Amino acid sequence: MPLAANPIHFTDLHLHPIAFSLGPIDIRWYSLAYITGILVGWWYLLKLLAQRDAPMARRQADDLIFYATLGIILGGRLGYAIFYAPEMFLAPLRLFKLWDGGMSFHGGALGVSLGIVLFARRHSLDWLRLHDYVACCVPFGLFFGRIANFVNGELWGRPTDLPWAIVFPGAHDGLGRHPSQLYEAALEGLALALLLAVLFWRTRARHKPGLLVGAFLTGSGLARFTVEFFREPDAQLVGFAQATGLHMGQWLTVPMILGGVALIVTAPRRYAARAATDTVV
Repeated sequence: MPLAANPIHFTDLHLHPIAFSLGPIDIRWYSLAYITGILVGWWYLLKLLAQRDAPMARRQADDLIFYATLGIILGGRLGYAIFYAPEMFLAPLRLFKLWDGGMSFHGGALGVSLGIVLFARRHSLDWLRLHDYVACCVPFGLFFGRIANFVNGELWGRPTDLPWAIVFPGAHDGLGRHPSQLYEAALEGLALALLLAVLFWRTRARHKPGLLVGAFLTGSGLARFTVEFFREPDAQLVGFAQATGLHMGQWLTVPMILGGVALIVTAPRRYAARAATDTVV
C-alpha cells in the first residue's frame, strides 16, 4: 500500500508517559486517566441518580463506585493476563506490577459487572438497572484511557498514507501509521457517550431494564471490532490474528455484540413486566 509522504513524527508532539514526578514517584498519564475516568463517571452517575425513578439512592453511589473500581483494576489486570499474556501466571508477581502496563477492557468490563451484581445482591437492588446507569458512565473512562494510550505511544495502528499518519518510535520501522488510539477514543468514548446520553435524557430507555447496557455493549463492541481493522495486533498475538483472520480484541467483542443485541430486543418485555408491578414508569 502507498505510505504517507510526510507523516507526523510522534516525537514532534513532545508527549511523555510521565505527567509529573513527586520526588522519587512518577505520576503517569495512564494512572491519571483511570483516576479521571472514575471521578468523572462518579460525578455523572450522581446526575443520573438525581432523576426520578432511579434504581438506588444517592448515598449508595459511593459504595457502588468502590465495587466498580475494584472490578476495573482486578478484572482488567486478570483479563489482560488471560487473553493477552498468559505467561504472566508463570511469574505471578507481575500481576501486581500495574505500572508496567497491561489492562484489558473486556476483563475490566467483566470485573465491573461482577462488582455491580455483588453490590446489588448485598443491597437487594435491581442489578440490571444498575448496569444501565453505570453503562452511561463508562465511556468517559474509555475516552481518557485511549488518550493515555496515545500519549504513551502504544497500541498504534497499521501503516497508512493518510495525511494524519503518525510515526511511532516503538514500531521501529519509520512508517506512518493510523493513530488507532484516537479512533477508539472518538468512537468508544465520545460517540458512545453521546448515544447513551440521548437515550437516557431524551427517551424512556432508562425505564426499560437492560436497554442502556445493551446499547453500550453493542455500540462498544461494534466500535472496537471496526477500529481493530486499522490497528496492529499485539506483538505476541500476530500469529493468532493470521491464523484466525481476526484480532483477539475482535473475537472478544463478538459475545459483547450478541449479548447487547439480546438485551435490547428483550428490553420491551422486561419493561412491560415491570410496568405491571410498578406504578412508577
